Amino acid sequence: MATKEPAEIAHAAVATGVKKAELRWDKTLVGSFLAGAYIAFGGLVAITVSSGLDPRTWGSLPTLFTGAAFTLGLVLVLIAGSHLLTGNMLLVPIGAMQGRLGWGDVLKNFTLVLVGNLAGALFVAFFLAVQTGVIGHVGSDAGTSGAMTYDRLAAIAGAKGLHETEWQIFLRAVGCNWLVCLAVWLSLAADSVSGKILAIFFPIMAFVAMGFDHVIANMFFLPAAIFAGVPDIGWDDTLRNWVFAFLGNLVGAVVFVATSYWYMYLRDEPSKEKPRELT
Repeated sequence: MATKEPAEIAHAAVATGVKKAELRWDKTLVGSFLAGAYIAFGGLVAITVSSGLDPRTWGSLPTLFTGAAFTLGLVLVLIAGSHLLTGNMLLVPIGAMQGRLGWGDVLKNFTLVLVGNLAGALFVAFFLAVQTGVIGHVGSDAGTSGAMTYDRLAAIAGAKGLHETEWQIFLRAVGCNWLVCLAVWLSLAADSVSGKILAIFFPIMAFVAMGFDHVIANMFFLPAAIFAGVPDIGWDDTLRNWVFAFLGNLVGAVVFVATSYWYMYLRDEPSKEKPRELT
């Protein structure tokens, strides 16, 4: 199985980020919708496989099952091909640091991808999670699969929307996207599908198992809880979580991955191309 050395990964990351930023706006939006949906699929299957497991019997194993199942989301994003904001927080800024993009290009890409990711996550949350009955609703008959998935969703959404402080959300989001971007970074090292999946699995499983906050995943969990009638969770709680999760994800990606690896492997190889704004 062919692999790249760290310096080669850095160059591949720059090339990937430039390619993403140069993509036409409508294709970016479509790819971003898909990525939001893929992350939501990961969240939905994670809820399904971990529901009904009483922590008094299973201990912390449900969090491991949740994390292992959730890896489906990033596997679909990276292997099938789409545009995820948290990954782009690494790939597009490192292209700007290397002088291949302007910071206006970064802002434009982030805006388009954020809108598309949100639309995809909301679509799956409303139509494929709640309207299908895969996620139950308030008042679901006890012991049924709907009741178990509802309870699991309520526990996840309650923790993120009601019980975490702004500082906790921010710090959990930093840790989350540090690991997510490492998964993206490691996947660039592999040339085979199996190698990419293996590279993705452990960092993603880890951040979910530890309860960290991923802004796009939370665009699924929290709205799905609202659509399913989970009490006490409102759009104000949801927006609060999204804002601080976004900020933490941005710091985790830009500071701890993009800047660190740019400094180690690219700083002494400045691009001869001048930054320019995309039209």
